[in-house]
Amino acid sequence: MSQSSSASALPRRRAVRVQVGSVAIGGTAPVVVQSMTNTDTADAVRTAIQVAQLARAGSELVRITVNTEEAAAAVPEIRARLDDMGLAVPLVGDFHFNGDRLLAKYPACGHALGKWRINPGNVGRGSRRDEKFAAIVRLAVEMEKPVRIGVNWGSLDPAVLARLMDENHRRPEPWDAATVMHEALVASALESAGAAEALGLAHERIVLSAKVSGVQDLIAVYRKLAARCDYPLHLGLTEAGMGSKGIVASTAGLAVLLQEGIGDTIRISLTPEPGAAREQEVIVAQEILQCMGLRSFTPMVISCPGCGRTTSDYFQRLAQQIQSYLRAQMPLWRAEHPGVEAMTVAVMGCVVNGPGESKMANIGISLPGADEDPVAPVYVDGKKTVTLKGDTIAADFQAIVDDYVKSRFTRT
Repeated sequence: MSQSSSASALPRRRAVRVQVGSVAIGGTAPVVVQSMTNTDTADAVRTAIQVAQLARAGSELVRITVNTEEAAAAVPEIRARLDDMGLAVPLVGDFHFNGDRLLAKYPACGHALGKWRINPGNVGRGSRRDEKFAAIVRLAVEMEKPVRIGVNWGSLDPAVLARLMDENHRRPEPWDAATVMHEALVASALESAGAAEALGLAHERIVLSAKVSGVQDLIAVYRKLAARCDYPLHLGLTEAGMGSKGIVASTAGLAVLLQEGIGDTIRISLTPEPGAAREQEVIVAQEILQCMGLRSFTPMVISCPGCGRTTSDYFQRLAQQIQSYLRAQMPLWRAEHPGVEAMTVAVMGCVVNGPGESKMANIGISLPGADEDPVAPVYVDGKKTVTLKGDTIAADFQAIVDDYVKSRFTRT
C-alpha cells in the first residue's frame, strides 16, 4: 500500500526520516500504520498468510516474533512467500533475550527483515546486558538495518529505574512515583539510543518507543520524549485490552498526542476476540488517522444513530452493507481510482438531518423515517439526482456509488 495522505492543518513535530524498505517513518512522511502477527513464526506458511492479510487490510509494516532458532530460520521463507504474492510490506523482527545469538547464527533472518525491534530492558541481564545490546547493534550496523529501541514499563531496565529512584530520594522535593517511572522510561530510551549511536548505528536508523498501558501515562511520557529528541516515535498503548475498552483507550491516548504533532507510526495493540480477525487493529489505526484528518484510507460512511423517527433498521443495514462494500473494494479501487479514499457517503435514517448531511457528502441517501413518504432521495455532490423506492433501494444506491467512483476517480 502506498503512503497516501490527506491535507491536514495539524502541526507535526519534525523528526528525522528513517527508511524501512519502501516505507518512510518520520520526516515529512505521513503517520505509518503497523501491526503484529500472533502466529508461531516457525510456521512460515501460516505466518506469511497472516502477514498478507494484515498488509492487504492496510498495515504498512508488520512485526513478527523471532524468539527461537526455528523462527529465525523461517524468516527468509516468509519473506520469499510474501514476495511471491507480490507483497513488498516490510517485516519487523521482534527480539527479546536472545536476539544477539539468533541474528549471529541466522544472518539471513536479519537481512530478510526490514527493521529490528529490541527492548533495552530485556536484551540481556546483569553484566551481560551491555555486551548483548552492543552485539545486536553492531549486527544492525553491518547489515544496514534500522532499529526500534522499544522501552516498555512492564520490562523496564531495572538499573535505570534504581538509579533514578536514588536520585529522586536525594531531591529536596522528591517526585511522585509516577513521575519517576515516566522519567525512567524516557531516560532508558534516550540513553539506549545514545549508546547505539556510539556503537556506529546512524541517527537516521533509530526509532524510539516507550510503551505503557495507561492513557495519561502514555501522554506524559511521549510529551517528554518528543521534547528531548528528534527520533521518529512509535505510538501505542501496550496491552490496550479487548473490544471497546482497547479501542477507546488507544484512541483517547493517541488522539491527544497526534493532535499535538507527536507520533510517526502507530499500532493499536488490541486483544482479539476468540476467532476474530487480526485485521481489526489495522482498521482502528486507520480510522483514528482518518477521523483526525491526518490520512485517508477508505471512503467514510456518515450515518445517524437512529431515534424514535427511525422505526425501521433498514438504514442501519444499508450503512453496514455500504461500509463493508467500500472496504472490500479498496484493494482494487486504490490502484485504479486514486483519491477515492477521501470520498464520503452518507446513509441517513430520516428527514431531520438526512437531506442536509446527504448534501454535504459526496453521495448521500436520506431514507424515510416514521410518517415520511416511503421514498429515498439521493444527493450527488450536493444536488438531488434521483429518488429511490421499492425493494431495490440498496442495490440501486450501491450502483450509484460505483458509477460515481468510475466517473470521478478514474485514473487519466
